Amino acid sequence: MTANAPITQDVLTLPRKLPEGGKANLVGMTRDQMRQALIDIGTPEKQAKMRVGQIWQWIYQWGKRDFAEMTNLSKSLRADLQQHFEISIPEVISKQVSEDGTRKYLVRIAGGHEVEVVYIPEDSRGTLCISSQVGCTLTCSFCHTGTQKLVRNLTAAEIIGQVMMARDDLDEWPVPGTRNTDEARLLSNIVLMGMGEPLYNFENVRDAMKIAMDPEGIQLSRRRITLSTSGVVPEIARTAEEIGCLLAVSFHATTDEVRDKLVPINKRWNIEALLESLRAYPRLANSERITFEYVMLDHVNDSKEDAHRLVKLIEGIPAKINLIPFNEWPGAPYKRSSGNRIHAFADIIHDAGYASPIRKPRGEDIMAACGQLKSATERARKSRKQIEAEAGMKS
Repeated sequence: MTANAPITQDVLTLPRKLPEGGKANLVGMTRDQMRQALIDIGTPEKQAKMRVGQIWQWIYQWGKRDFAEMTNLSKSLRADLQQHFEISIPEVISKQVSEDGTRKYLVRIAGGHEVEVVYIPEDSRGTLCISSQVGCTLTCSFCHTGTQKLVRNLTAAEIIGQVMMARDDLDEWPVPGTRNTDEARLLSNIVLMGMGEPLYNFENVRDAMKIAMDPEGIQLSRRRITLSTSGVVPEIARTAEEIGCLLAVSFHATTDEVRDKLVPINKRWNIEALLESLRAYPRLANSERITFEYVMLDHVNDSKEDAHRLVKLIEGIPAKINLIPFNEWPGAPYKRSSGNRIHAFADIIHDAGYASPIRKPRGEDIMAACGQLKSATERARKSRKQIEAEAGMKS
């Protein structure tokens, strides 16, 4: 699939309900959808909103999966819930722990497909990198995930289910009757930077993140959620209006010629169109800067001239630039920039008045670093020549 191919959401995303005779999954439903589902099984309309609030807390605030434990619901309602619904999240197939404490999970979803999820612990926070698609449609030439073809979008249940799975593993669901406290959180931040392009699965990502931010549920602040896009221009404003989280952009180049090769979606929405949409971003402010992600590729995009062009391009946009040393993977057609080139690049950005942190690679020993995710069932390696040809590079 090319960057110009339309995404048909109802084809690529599985329905919320199981085939006739199965049970509907309450995970991933919006409050309105859950309310209607309860009414459909006979819950009086006047009670349905209250029941949704109770069930919501049990599932998302306290992490319960057994209706029998929802003790403030009547026995008859619990029996009805058991008959018609399930509380299901992705199944953990394997977990690897890096020397630096990073955890990489391989999880299985409906249809037997697999995606990867990464938890990165730090002194002041813990960040969960979640996936939005099985595979990816964008084929960015420096990204390992981009060598795996898109299979389908994840459902809202499969997206928020990754967060619930990680909280299970971290054992940080609060005791029923208590609330989350920010100070004690092991999982304090979410980044939509895993497998897939989140804005090609907008509705499911939106519904899942609304659950993550719900004050009666997982209770994460919108400023603790960052959505990363490669530049799906028509959906960028919706991110601010309908989700309200922070925005990151996979930028990676300062000319259309180079970005066309690194991030093929640039052929559809070029640098000028992308920056125009960012300047019009509804939440643009110094307190909510846009993050520009810039992977450092040796003698591809890491010159001093590139740094000066980048400063000029983003002029007037409240921003910070995350410089990402390239994380190599088998068959990758690029090399990581040298430390000297990365620091020289960072100094130019910093001297222009922009924050330019150099991201410390995490989880490289378990292939969990940025750009390295790829499901275990798709590990067949393409040759370097194949990857270079697809990237439009000279061999």
